[in-house]
Amino acid sequence: MPSPQNGLEIRVPASIANLGPGFDTLAVAVELYLNLSVTIVGGTNQLHFEFADCKFDGENYIERAFHFAARQRGGSFPSLHVVVRTEIPMRSGLGSSAAATVAGLRLYEAVAGPLPEQGLLNAACALEGHPDNVAAALLGGLTVSCQLPDRSAFAVKLDWPAALRFIVLTPQYALSTAASREALPELISREDAVFNLQRIALLLQALQSGNHSLLREALHDRIHQPHRQKLVPALEEILALEHPDLLGVCLSGAGPSIVGLAEQNFDQIERLFGDVYEKTVIPFTIRRLSAHR
Repeated sequence: MPSPQNGLEIRVPASIANLGPGFDTLAVAVELYLNLSVTIVGGTNQLHFEFADCKFDGENYIERAFHFAARQRGGSFPSLHVVVRTEIPMRSGLGSSAAATVAGLRLYEAVAGPLPEQGLLNAACALEGHPDNVAAALLGGLTVSCQLPDRSAFAVKLDWPAALRFIVLTPQYALSTAASREALPELISREDAVFNLQRIALLLQALQSGNHSLLREALHDRIHQPHRQKLVPALEEILALEHPDLLGVCLSGAGPSIVGLAEQNFDQIERLFGDVYEKTVIPFTIRRLSAHR
């Protein structure tokens, strides 16, 4: 890894988690980035942050992850000046906290040397509490994650079809993961569990086989999306949208971003999403994204 002595750039992607039925299991990295520009400054054991294009709000997850890794390895480190620029809206369901956590671990690698991939995943999972977004931010592509009883995690990277792109509608209000999780029931029925198990298997097969006609059904979910509709205006209406080239719709992570999958006619689908969401009178942004590989 290059030394930050003469400047170093670290780039970590956003991620879309759950993908309908894959609650806390599936995520895909997308081409929307958190960027760090890093240089060594005088002194030791100090981090100096400059937030160039974003308002800092709450705990600095980059710094938290850096110090977590530093405590595990021990020893001192040269003081760093870190300029943070981000394209990822905070608390939008696009993995902003996971990207910051992974960026902090990558920042520590810049001064301490490469860390084992499994160690990075376990550290990121320990900090985030669940592995889906951090796995995608670390590995890129589509990831399948499994958390073990000791809270460590495994993750497998799969290819995401290059032609399959994301139409992402992000309302301009923040929704914390904690608040969104509070809307979920403690228990689910066997019928709903089987429903999701069937569709997560169908989703993985559809993505790997290229049979994208299956995606609309495969993205259906009964574990989290129905319970989060009260927190995300127009989610129910957008989930029900139909268009020949709209291959499926899901909530991104804990929300409030909503994602459509398509291979063509992106302008029409963006207008379709916008026409529905304008009725809420909530400002929003629509992005057209590809998977980060």
